[in-house]
Amino acid sequence: MLWIVAPPRHHHRVPAGEKRTLSPEDPSVPGAPSPSSPRSFTPGPPHRPTSPPEPVYAGATMRSDSSELLLEQQAEELRKKKLLELAAAKKAKNGPPPKRSLRENASFYTTSSLAFLSVTAGASLLFLVPLYVDPAISTLVGDFVERPTMCVTTRREDMTGLFNCSWSSCREGCTSDVFKCTHIYVTFIDDLNFTFPFNATPAELFNLTDIERSEEAILLVNIKGCGYPPTVKCKNFTDLYGFEGAVFPCYYSKQNKTVVMTAYNREDQVNTIIHFFVVPFIVTVVSSVFLCIMHCDCRCKKERRRHRHRHRRPRIENLR
Repeated sequence: MLWIVAPPRHHHRVPAGEKRTLSPEDPSVPGAPSPSSPRSFTPGPPHRPTSPPEPVYAGATMRSDSSELLLEQQAEELRKKKLLELAAAKKAKNGPPPKRSLRENASFYTTSSLAFLSVTAGASLLFLVPLYVDPAISTLVGDFVERPTMCVTTRREDMTGLFNCSWSSCREGCTSDVFKCTHIYVTFIDDLNFTFPFNATPAELFNLTDIERSEEAILLVNIKGCGYPPTVKCKNFTDLYGFEGAVFPCYYSKQNKTVVMTAYNREDQVNTIIHFFVVPFIVTVVSSVFLCIMHCDCRCKKERRRHRHRHRRPRIENLR
């Protein structure tokens, strides 16, 4: 048996500062065949050094974002500046706004005042008519006696329930449903020549109760039997007239003698109608007419047609 001993490999040290080139025949290269090896050397693909990835820093991204924001702000400021310049140029081109003449100012303030009066007076009628005008008209239609007569309370009924309270001698509020009510019934002296003696003593009034009186009637605080404080206070009304045997002056209706009121004055009812209906109605109508005259063509159709024909432009065919 033969032993073949390979020569030892010598590793040469490269001095500092000197570059070393490796060759396939260099025995120090791993995997390089030795000179005595019978195998042939097959060179592999060339080694391509890969460059390391470039580092991405957060500071660079933040600087790019801030620069973009700064550019946007600058563009917005430039746009606003251009708009202001265009507006100033347009204003300078058009000149200062024309001043109103005295006639235009008078027309403007007159129109505003008339419109305010018309709207206010018209809206007030919506509230004044049901609250004051309607009761006053109903009272005048009832034709109550102008001189007070004497009434005596015969009985009082305190009722509950919607069906039992179709009417009430006094209730506060005229629009809500009533579930508790008080019915006061009285009799009165049916004589137009009789007048209640205000200066009589209680004994004299008691003697007058023997005079023949009418049939039983209902006592109301007013023609509607309802009202609002402080004009109408039902507690004081029922305490004063709601006990049996009470004697007091009253006014009965000539049209319907089953209706009696504790107070009546014809002049007050007429003044209520004048102040709460006639005056607002006249203000509404007059202001509306003046507005129509100032801003509308209120002439008849015939006059408007004549005016149009008079100022009509000539046609081209008529000029030939």
